[in-house]
Amino acid sequence: MPPVLVTILSFVVLALLVWAFLRYTILGRGMSVPLRTMFTTPETAQYPEQPRPVAPRFHGRHQLNRYADGLEKCIGCELCAWACPADAIYVQGADNTLTERYSPGERFAEDYQINYNRCILCGLCIEACPTRALTMTHDYEFSADSRRDLIWDKADLIVDVPPGGEDTPHTDHEVRRRGLNYYGGLAVTPPTLHGGRFEQAAPAPASRAAQVVPTGELPHTSEEARDPAEIGDENRAHGGKR
Repeated sequence: MPPVLVTILSFVVLALLVWAFLRYTILGRGMSVPLRTMFTTPETAQYPEQPRPVAPRFHGRHQLNRYADGLEKCIGCELCAWACPADAIYVQGADNTLTERYSPGERFAEDYQINYNRCILCGLCIEACPTRALTMTHDYEFSADSRRDLIWDKADLIVDVPPGGEDTPHTDHEVRRRGLNYYGGLAVTPPTLHGGRFEQAAPAPASRAAQVVPTGELPHTSEEARDPAEIGDENRAHGGKR
């Protein structure tokens, strides 16, 4: 056999043995990782001057949202606190009054705290929120010098008042006069670092009310159809009688 052919065959057999070692052995698979990275161009992140973008559904710092008129979305139901596996959320609810209304519901969050010493940023709290009052931003830079500074309260979490809105509290008369369908779709979609973008959803059809009536039939009326979910609806306020 010619010496040149022997040399070529030797190199081929050696390459096959090296490939089998890197592919089918535990030690070889571990060594293949640094071997692959040896021939790639290193990527240097210019942080914090140029932070890298996070994933669209990244779970970062929480925020408490508002409606477009400034009312708070949180109704103090404490479902977020019950859903938290790390027991990092504390909510103290209180009742709205005729002269001081903070949310369109019966109650609002008088005190709201999130302990970021415990929070694991799992997102179960925002899944439990029935009004989309609590969402998570892309902000992950909230370190502190002490543990006490990592306990954020309502003033730290709630977003700024939207343009055209007013800060809470409102009066009950003002809220009723607006006649807004708060639970029909004024939502923050999607949540962002700056508080989200408010969008008016399509009005809920009045026929939808027939699907939630447990028994009986809806009363018939010859008047113009109106959405019964509107706050301040005179027909609903008088028990369905004019």
